Amino acid sequence: MIIGVPKEIKKSEYRVGMSPNSVHELVAHGHQVLIEKGAGLGIGCQDIDYLTVGAELVDDAKTVYARADMIVKVKEPQLHECAWLRPSQILFTYLHLAAAPEITEALLKSGCIAIAYETVTDKQGGLPLLAPMSEVAGRLSIQVGATALEKTQGGRGILLGGVPGVEQGSVVIIGGGVVGINAARMAVGKEARVTILDKSLYRLQELDLHFGCRVSTIFATQAAIEQQIATADLVIAAVLVPGSTAPKLVSREMLSKMRAGSVLVDVAIDQGGCFETSRPTTHEHPTYLVDDIVHYCVANMPGIVPRTSTFALNNATLPFITLIADKGVKSALNEHPHLLNGLNVCEGKITHPAVAKSLGLQYILPQEALV
Repeated sequence: MIIGVPKEIKKSEYRVGMSPNSVHELVAHGHQVLIEKGAGLGIGCQDIDYLTVGAELVDDAKTVYARADMIVKVKEPQLHECAWLRPSQILFTYLHLAAAPEITEALLKSGCIAIAYETVTDKQGGLPLLAPMSEVAGRLSIQVGATALEKTQGGRGILLGGVPGVEQGSVVIIGGGVVGINAARMAVGKEARVTILDKSLYRLQELDLHFGCRVSTIFATQAAIEQQIATADLVIAAVLVPGSTAPKLVSREMLSKMRAGSVLVDVAIDQGGCFETSRPTTHEHPTYLVDDIVHYCVANMPGIVPRTSTFALNNATLPFITLIADKGVKSALNEHPHLLNGLNVCEGKITHPAVAKSLGLQYILPQEALV
């Protein structure tokens, strides 16, 4: 199979779909890998690093799309890239289609087979290709939130850990999944007061056993969320519904009960965001104010640490890329139900129920689409 890796072009995106180590593995399996020139520069990998492991360098992305059987990316293709996709060509990347109707329409029109990292599952019911970036985003959320709390950034002027004789900052994390637990680890490390809210009692029990008295756990009701954010310095939204739009958990009205200069970090912004007042931002202009509350809503948070993120992502995606390349996409999907859950668009049809529901589109079973 010919696998193509174009350079990421979304604003402030420096990650790359495949590292040289991943390319080496695919070449060893007898596959051809095309890399757009300069694709790895953002993670410190030169073109010669890819050439050394057997990749072929290509001058431009359009040629990569034209020649490859499978496109491996990090972020969803932009509209002009979607126009380069062709019927039955494989696209393997993060898609987040529930919040991207125009991209969805373009993918449907192309006739491609689009598999989304974020809806591939595993035997434990987890999301193995989303987890690495959730770990990165969760840890980053405290880092960027602490910066946003600085007075020069519009925040309250709070040091999360405080100092002897001065109260530490309060961090409230909505959602105790992969993002939430990693955010909590960083916040505890900064010696902040940390509270996690979640709807799963089992998950709250796990978090209590993991953190002990270092973290407070509260069952997530609307009243509990409203009460907790009212006195929080930093609120992290860490709730995910696979393939679907994120639930709106903090309304505009709730902002009036928060303290001026408090910070909201919406890690779920890729799926539409958990705050009613959220809108996507970039790393160049990451924050904005609504009712004197600082909002951080960067849609590709892990892109700011691209080297760590790329290698973490490749550790998870490489087995699936190899599987698809070795077996062919339809055989791989039919034989592996967890990979099949990643199929979002197949030759002009929506094949993921949550995506279809979020966009108000018709849905077809993935098994039927693959016939």
